[in-house]
Amino acid sequence: MVIGGGFIGSEIAASLALHGNKVVMIFPGKNIGGRLFPQALAQFVSSVYEQKGVELLPGEEVVALEIRDDERVLKTRDGREIIADGVVAGIGLELNVELAQAAGLKTEDGIVVDEHLRTSRPDIYSAGDVASFYNPALGKRLRVEHEDNANSMGRMAGRNMAGKSESYNHLPFFYSDMFHLGYEAVGEVDSRLETFADWKKPNEEGVVYYLKEGRVCAVLLWNVWEQVEAARKLITESGPVGAGNLVVQRFDVCPRERPPVIDSLANHFAFD
Repeated sequence: MVIGGGFIGSEIAASLALHGNKVVMIFPGKNIGGRLFPQALAQFVSSVYEQKGVELLPGEEVVALEIRDDERVLKTRDGREIIADGVVAGIGLELNVELAQAAGLKTEDGIVVDEHLRTSRPDIYSAGDVASFYNPALGKRLRVEHEDNANSMGRMAGRNMAGKSESYNHLPFFYSDMFHLGYEAVGEVDSRLETFADWKKPNEEGVVYYLKEGRVCAVLLWNVWEQVEAARKLITESGPVGAGNLVVQRFDVCPRERPPVIDSLANHFAFD
């Protein structure tokens, strides 16, 4: 039993199913990844999971968990009982900011840091999932719960604590694998934003752009690899655009068999 249809839930469910387990997923949304992916793509992902034998219970919530002998019994809001050998809950996290608050540090959505990763007390630094930092490319504060941010931010905090004065302008990316599907994403990936999908093969290989106030604020590389830096550059440098400007133009980079290139805005992404 996997509770949650987001980043953690989808990865765990796919891995368990690939190892021959019967998996049931329960989540409050309509589709797996509904908060991240455009609706059509989220529907496609859900259909892939069902084809792989995963039972989906969308629009449902777990309200109780009981232990009966060696079994776990989950009770849903509609009164259903589900017996499971094991339960994984991928339902997000609660920020551990109590120590920071006790030390008098400024906290909002996490521990607030400046461009050098200093907290409101300049002799104390914060990095990783709990740190709220300003990202100039997106023009807003972020708090990112992914590996790339933790590694990059931790290294810079350490350098600055050792005497450097470097600004954290890094735009983190995150990634996942779900059966034969995989993606890397950069920026403000939010299904509520305007999106434009640029497919080489619908729902199987392509690039999804997320637009906000006439600018590209996120890029989802769907089964497209080694293009994260290009995505960062596009988000950082793009001027006002609309979906009508994101026109697909493909060409081979040389006569030999080489990856074709998608020309969305400025030849940014090469399909592998």
